[in-house]
Amino acid sequence: MSTWLRQHWQTFRLTLGRLARNPLATLLNVTVIGVALALPLGGYMLLQNLGGVAHQVTGNPQVSLFLARDANKDDISALEARLKQIPGVRAPRFISRDEALEGLRQSENLSDVIAALRTNPLPDAFVLETNGGAAEVEKLEAQLRALPKVAHVQLDSTWVKRLESLLALGRMTVLILATLLACGLVAVTFNTIRLQIVTQKDEIEVSKLIGATDSFIRRPFFHLGLIQGGLGGMAALAIVYLSMHVLNRSILQVAQLYGSDFRLNFFGLPDCLALLAFAAVLGWLGAYMSVSRHLSGIEPR
Repeated sequence: MSTWLRQHWQTFRLTLGRLARNPLATLLNVTVIGVALALPLGGYMLLQNLGGVAHQVTGNPQVSLFLARDANKDDISALEARLKQIPGVRAPRFISRDEALEGLRQSENLSDVIAALRTNPLPDAFVLETNGGAAEVEKLEAQLRALPKVAHVQLDSTWVKRLESLLALGRMTVLILATLLACGLVAVTFNTIRLQIVTQKDEIEVSKLIGATDSFIRRPFFHLGLIQGGLGGMAALAIVYLSMHVLNRSILQVAQLYGSDFRLNFFGLPDCLALLAFAAVLGWLGAYMSVSRHLSGIEPR
């Protein structure tokens, strides 16, 4: 085991030295990989932040029950007792027609219209909070409509569903983009390793002549793919981090106009490590495909 680790450590050091001797080519390859990974990574970060904000804004969906005009105090008390017994419904709050009218009267845009009314056209209502999401609220709708003295049920889950659908669409878009760019990363590594194999063809032939095993010859190329992918992952994190700081300056200015302190937050350490591991694996995959394709054709003459 110690011999195996020592061999890999030596190969790792030699591969790093080889990359350091070609800084321009290494920088270009790492930059290409970093940009390719930064695009879906930035989209994922944006969706994570928007998803958190959407959850805070939407909270628990509310339901408004508008009562019939002939509902009296006994009907309202009985209905309130029924609402408290329905699973998934909590904190039913009664709003009388007079209270609703007074709230509209205090609005600057509607004060003149309300003053011109001879009678109160608003019904009594209950506003309910629910424990579930938009889907659970819709299941409650039929049950609430069947309650006595309920004239109309209004859900506020429609715009929540639209927001959830948009976020789901964004996630799918990012997933497709990440898949396409991951294939591009594999292709870049594949081509890089191919060029390395062509460059070191004579060295490979000599190594085989003196009895080097296939695993010994392949090992440096696998390390090259891993290192190149890992460096590309670091470059992607750096690009997204710097872009986030630039965007936060403008986002804070807009958020302050709405009385908010919203800003983009960067990934946690587990997400960063997962991205680096993913990039390194993609680099190794490209190296494996290239080595399997091109190395077998080199034999000593």
